[in-house]
Amino acid sequence: MSSHHVVREKQEPALLIANGEGCSFELMGQLLEWSPFVVVLDHAIHRVLDLGIKVDVLLGDFDRNVDFEEIHARQYPLEIIHTPDQDKTDLEKGIEFLIERGFPAVNIVWATGRRADHSLTNMTNIVRYKNQIKCVMLDDYSKIFPLVGTFEKWYAAETPISLIPVGTVTGIATEGLKYNLENESLVLGYRNGNSNESAADGFVKISAQSGDLLIMECWD
Repeated sequence: MSSHHVVREKQEPALLIANGEGCSFELMGQLLEWSPFVVVLDHAIHRVLDLGIKVDVLLGDFDRNVDFEEIHARQYPLEIIHTPDQDKTDLEKGIEFLIERGFPAVNIVWATGRRADHSLTNMTNIVRYKNQIKCVMLDDYSKIFPLVGTFEKWYAAETPISLIPVGTVTGIATEGLKYNLENESLVLGYRNGNSNESAADGFVKISAQSGDLLIMECWD
């Protein structure tokens, strides 16, 4: 499974594969078409290699035994990055690695599902990097990304769109949603903008004065 399009490294999003619930073959294939650089986190490597995906970097703390000879026998060359810092998750380390390498954007898969603590941490942690790299987290049912500045995008009518605050977000204003917000606040655990939707075919516009807001495009 590899790209056949002509893409330029560091002009297209990198693909970061975590170790949560796998996504569909179709979604993975679509992302690989435009991702010339693939980073795999720690113990997901065997699952990824079993899919025939060409991997550029294996990164993690490797806190469990890893047979690097076996991995290199299955795929070479492969850059292995050891990141032993226990104060950060492997996903954080992977994002920071891509920032250091100069990538402008990253698509993240296999970061949700399975363990709820990992899913929640992964989804909320991407907001801290919103001004350094464009992060988009995807699975078979959701596309998740942090609000940066003013967001504007065309949607078909009744497209589900949720606004999830990470902490407190103030001064939220929206246009084009079924339930618009006008200079309002959302607070995680108390007031969320869950299961809103686009009111009609057309542009949706979202902005906020302060705080970190996740935008989620979801489907069943």
